Amino acid sequence: MRHARVLAVSAVAVSLLAAVAVAQTSITPLPDNGPIKTASLEVDFSKTTWGDAKAGQAKAAACAACHSADGNSTVEMYPSIAGQSERYVAQQMALIANGQRSSGAAAAMVPFVQDLSPQDMRDIGAYFATQKAGAGLADDGLVSEGPYAGKKFYEIGQQLYRGGDAERGIPACMACHGPTGAGNPGPAYPHVGGQHAAYVARRLQEYQAGTTQETDKAHFQIMASIAKQLTEQEIQALGSYLQGLHNRADDLAAAAPPKAP
Repeated sequence: MRHARVLAVSAVAVSLLAAVAVAQTSITPLPDNGPIKTASLEVDFSKTTWGDAKAGQAKAAACAACHSADGNSTVEMYPSIAGQSERYVAQQMALIANGQRSSGAAAAMVPFVQDLSPQDMRDIGAYFATQKAGAGLADDGLVSEGPYAGKKFYEIGQQLYRGGDAERGIPACMACHGPTGAGNPGPAYPHVGGQHAAYVARRLQEYQAGTTQETDKAHFQIMASIAKQLTEQEIQALGSYLQGLHNRADDLAAAAPPKAP
């Protein structure tokens, strides 16, 4: 009798184990919820209005940690954006927000821009466009060897910026960025005058490498075709020249005696 009970219990146990085994190895198909929706890689500015600089100042509070409150960054790895055009600033924030620009310190900006609306981006751009860009110093040390021997270091960059190099098909940089480096807000060519030399050099090196995640590659390819022909010395010299480039009128205004009250 005892053996019969043992056999009965064993039979039940085997049945339970079999049921458990079936439950653990059976695949239950999930319901079909339709195709997965993915976010667009483009930020739609078509429904925005001109940026509001006053609103943008409040929205740009978080930007001050890296770019300074007025956009004149004091740390060379972070670009100065004072005086930059509204359109260019908004475009760059959009590229960072959707992952099309991730080089350098761009990744650090993602948490600050990913939740901004297109109008927020334009407002912030409008604020920085109203700020006055500063400038640093260009390196005037003499070059001792190579094709530019005898020139001051910044003069190598000055020559390329103002005159280009016809033999290599390199156009003058100022054709797009202006004689004072103020840029062109129409096609969104950036303000480059007064920019940190190290930042300029790094961006030129990125263009020289020729790889980008941007879906609209037109502006990138223009710069890539130019940068790939530059030597490392020329890249560094352009950075130095641009760091010191500014409007001479700023010097005259600074030197003028204060107006009587």
